[in-house]
Amino acid sequence: MNQLQLPKLNYAFDSLEPYISAEIMQIHYLKHHQAYIDNYNAAMEDLSKARVKGDTKQIVTLQQNIRFNGGGYINHVLFWESLSPVATGGGEKPTDKSSLGRQIIVQYESVDKLIEITTEKLVSIQGSGWAWIVKDTQNGGKLDVVTTVNQDIVLPPLVPLIGIDAWEHSYYLQYQNVKREYFDAMWNVVNWKEAERKFNEN
Repeated sequence: MNQLQLPKLNYAFDSLEPYISAEIMQIHYLKHHQAYIDNYNAAMEDLSKARVKGDTKQIVTLQQNIRFNGGGYINHVLFWESLSPVATGGGEKPTDKSSLGRQIIVQYESVDKLIEITTEKLVSIQGSGWAWIVKDTQNGGKLDVVTTVNQDIVLPPLVPLIGIDAWEHSYYLQYQNVKREYFDAMWNVVNWKEAERKFNEN
């Protein structure tokens, strides 16, 4: 059975400072993301054993565990891809010279307006969850901003372009309970180039 592994980061833990501290990045990546992977891999092994035994109750319980931890794995992979150090273009907004930039302007008038809408969605999340800028592949490629709870994932026909983690572990060590400051700061290191690539390829 192929097991999930921690993906390689394309930047150093301290390269997103001062917006995301090296301490948060290290704990978030090495502890939280790794925990989702470990729990998913263990649950998959247990699921194989439960199926051999025909233990229906255990199978159902493990499937819920797999959905949660598998979602945690997928969402965090997308989260790391959504970030980039300022030195390598993080925070550089798309312009009307790019296909993503033009689509944003058509729908939202400006990138800043889309950022404002996404930030408000993040602030409105009760408990743990995510906000996503997505492309709807069945609606003419239009953009939307959606939220998911806990570790639920974005499903087709929506394609996540940018994902921002609203779980407390992603900001509390640095921003404490002032999560809006974290959400505002995030836009300084958002990887719009990667969002553009995903927009064009899907």
